Amino acid sequence: MNTDEELNPPFDVLEPAHWRGPVLFNSPHSGRIYPREFLAASRLDLPTLRRSEDTFVDELVAGVVERGYPLMRAHFPRCYVDVNREPYELDPRMFNGRLPSFANTRSMRVAGGLGTVARVVGDAQEIYDQRISIDDALQRIESLYKPYHRALRRLFGQIYKDFGSAILIDCHSMPSATASRDDRPRADVVLGDRYGTSCVATVSEAVEDTLRQLGYAVSRNKPYAGGFITEHYGNPGSGLHAIQLEINRAIYMDEKRYERGADFERVAADLETLADRVAEIPAEELRPYRSAAE
Repeated sequence: MNTDEELNPPFDVLEPAHWRGPVLFNSPHSGRIYPREFLAASRLDLPTLRRSEDTFVDELVAGVVERGYPLMRAHFPRCYVDVNREPYELDPRMFNGRLPSFANTRSMRVAGGLGTVARVVGDAQEIYDQRISIDDALQRIESLYKPYHRALRRLFGQIYKDFGSAILIDCHSMPSATASRDDRPRADVVLGDRYGTSCVATVSEAVEDTLRQLGYAVSRNKPYAGGFITEHYGNPGSGLHAIQLEINRAIYMDEKRYERGADFERVAADLETLADRVAEIPAEELRPYRSAAE
């Protein structure tokens, strides 16, 4: 974790020396460089802000690069700007002045305070004690959100060009418990394929079967079906496949202390195994013109 004022670079693209298959890993929410002006404007302390982080997820999957698969990761925190949203999902109650006419102010995510520039973290805790500048929000989008997606699209497109298909594994983490005491214990990993629309069934099945064989409890699409990235990068009919992984933080870290857990290395090694298994999916099952239902 860092509180430097500069985000330079704001994200990394880690490419392998030798590309082994059409698989791309992405960690958009593991950033932990908090700009000082953002911390000064927040009414919350740093540990509270960090509750929205996918802490250590970028490190958890970093081993895939040496195995032959690229990794993209953000360094800025999601509560500063969230690249897993539409570019302009913004809550007009947060800002001084009027938002652009093209802003989406009515999405469910905006209503929950979790737009492109978040209003809340954790259990609906307000980040700011006063309205912030629209220009500030738009600058975050122009300088961080848009370059991130340009780089992600370029990388995904290069994989498609080289292999004839591409698979994006969008990596996230989830708290081990929810606010509701009635909820059953969460799975170790929740897979999100937008209910079969963001990738062919072969991809989802390969991921689920591999994780189960490795000893993990896995569920699919509940409570997380995949966000903006999964929905908008996955186009299985065109040979572009996207699936989201939500990893239970309890299996790899101490959630209260923000420290790596005893099983961190084991989980990291298992994700390398997962990468290899996904890369072994026959090319003919990934290429264009196959629907997710096939």
